[in-house]
Amino acid sequence: MPSARQAGAAAVLLAVLTGLAGCGKDPAPESLPQAASSPATSSPAAPSLSPAPAGGSSAPATSAAPITVPAGVTAGIVIYDRHTDTFVVRQNANWRFRSASLVKLLIALDYFWDKGPGYTVPAADRPKLDVMLRSSDDAAATALWKAHGSRDVVIRMVQRLGLQDTAPPPVSQPGYWGYTAVSAGDLVRVYRYILEQAPTPVRDYIMGNLHASTKCGTDRYDQSFGIPSTFRKPWSAKQGWSGFGDNPATPCVADAALDGGDGAVFVPAAAPNNPDMNGEVLHTTGTVGDSDRYVVAVLTVHPDRTPFAKAAAALTGLTKSLPLPPATKS
Repeated sequence: MPSARQAGAAAVLLAVLTGLAGCGKDPAPESLPQAASSPATSSPAAPSLSPAPAGGSSAPATSAAPITVPAGVTAGIVIYDRHTDTFVVRQNANWRFRSASLVKLLIALDYFWDKGPGYTVPAADRPKLDVMLRSSDDAAATALWKAHGSRDVVIRMVQRLGLQDTAPPPVSQPGYWGYTAVSAGDLVRVYRYILEQAPTPVRDYIMGNLHASTKCGTDRYDQSFGIPSTFRKPWSAKQGWSGFGDNPATPCVADAALDGGDGAVFVPAAAPNNPDMNGEVLHTTGTVGDSDRYVVAVLTVHPDRTPFAKAAAALTGLTKSLPLPPATKS
């Protein structure tokens, strides 16, 4: 799929590519969903949003200064401590970003939603779910997205989980699942649902795959930036990247050491909740510590034409600066 800067993509090519919206891939800028930029128009009907999962409204504790973000980078950061039921960091928690592959968490949850406690994943679906969650496979995500109603997947999950900033791709482009709008705050709500409220088999299946996150995505991008490069095991990760083109400049090489892995700050939004839809996005989300103690979501957008390696280094540096105990860091 053409990168975000290929503004002159032909309409016929865009029509062919409408079914894809994966990590590292973007349609031309004119096709980006403006609905994802505007809370007032992001979905066909404004759902009645339920409260966040239990503990989600805990008053933040006192902490140090806000996290320093690299120049030119926009970031939303939330860290939640499940043991103390408090936020470690909430910085631009409600700012919206295009999701890239983070929406695959919602695709997986929607797949399991009404299956019942004794449900066994069919042999035909298990490979798709596994590779989508572990290695961020786009073809698997597209197959599941289409099979379950495309943008209706997001609409249902917003209502079910009480997500506050998440919105589906526009009606005109239902195939672009990677242009779902998300926020760091909502990603923490998603993880908390998986860990604290989802049926045990669903929790174990999804988290088991995220704990086994591979170093390389199936598109040959290296997805070990952020959480995997910062923290000691155990950690889990679901990464997202978009806008860097179809082929990485340096294709990822698998690493057996990484593959198959086992006082709060609140900064109010100082700018409109209107994400940059042309810049390159890179996100790291997951859990850190024993028993998935810390839920971490760091969402970033980088200036247009930023090379993947530069963005990955900036995001990893940002993740390493997070105020988590030294014992958790590698």
